[in-house]
Amino acid sequence: MLRSMYSGVSGMRGFQTKLDVIGNNIANVNTIGFKSGRVMFKDIMSQTVSGVTAPSDGAQGGVNAKQIGLGVSIGSIDTLHLAGSAMTTNNPTDLRIDGDGFFLVKLSEDQEVPFLTRAGDFHMDASRNLLTADGMHVLDSDSTPIQLGEEVTAFTISNDGTLVQTMADGTTEQGVKIGVAKITNPEGLEKIGGNLYRMTLNANTDGELVPTTANNTETGTGAIVAGQLEMSNVDLTNEFTEMIVSQRGFQANSRIITTSDEVLQEIVNLKR
Repeated sequence: MLRSMYSGVSGMRGFQTKLDVIGNNIANVNTIGFKSGRVMFKDIMSQTVSGVTAPSDGAQGGVNAKQIGLGVSIGSIDTLHLAGSAMTTNNPTDLRIDGDGFFLVKLSEDQEVPFLTRAGDFHMDASRNLLTADGMHVLDSDSTPIQLGEEVTAFTISNDGTLVQTMADGTTEQGVKIGVAKITNPEGLEKIGGNLYRMTLNANTDGELVPTTANNTETGTGAIVAGQLEMSNVDLTNEFTEMIVSQRGFQANSRIITTSDEVLQEIVNLKR
């Protein structure tokens, strides 16, 4: 069979995957804390028809190899951890990390390794627990679920994540600090849905997750901004441009398959 047909098939598969990623990016254009993805291609190993010959002094010069490419494959699907724009809500439990770092959340206290998120739309329940929209516990710098005491009547959150609490007697006290984790390789995190990431062995050394605080110069975590949320970092202009490129690439590769099929038809028709 013709190599061009299989090259066209690999190209269609690659551009279909790219369209899938672009579609997911556009679908999450208004998702809080969402990080867009991109697809990078790489060529498949080429078939060598003839090898290289070295040049010799005073005789024939060198000859390059003759190689035929066999198509394209997916090199990587990257998650771009670029900062999204800020949306001001003035809600005191809406938090944004201005820089590097992730919030730590758990389903329950029995969960050993917390999940990570950039979505800071937190809420307070009837038991005074600080939770995500899905009811997951937000952790402090000691990896403990945050719960306000009965005597706390109001609170604000400083840029290092400290809960400044107003007590029933009118005094002000500093409470726990909201936990933040710095990840060496954020692209190594695993997306698990719900604006959550799971730690992997390629995100931090040995998959170790050490809770720290925000606005920490030693670890390089960003400051927490209360009353704001981090929007999706999807750029619609870029996504629609890449969609056009992917669509035309898909069409071009389908034309390669059609042309290869016509060539095969002519070969079959040689013997009548």
